[in-house]
Amino acid sequence: MASQAPVKVSPLIKAGRWSALVVGILYGSKHYNTLSAREVELREIEAKQKVIRDAQLAKERKALDREQMLYLAKETGTPIPADFDKMYPVSS
Repeated sequence: MASQAPVKVSPLIKAGRWSALVVGILYGSKHYNTLSAREVELREIEAKQKVIRDAQLAKERKALDREQMLYLAKETGTPIPADFDKMYPVSS
């Protein structure tokens, strides 16, 4: 088997390939910047919502702790301290 010489590529095809490469890189850069800006906005919104969500979870956790303490006191026959409502206030 004799190896054949490579086929010479047309200058028009070469120019088309390089043009497609450059256009693809420019498009990718622009698209990345667009998506990056959108992601920054979403992260800011999520950060604000996280504060609200964390506060709500803390409130629910506190109410659950109060219920569990009352249940445990009832089940074990332990008297409830006088300052229990100060330590575990009833959530509204």
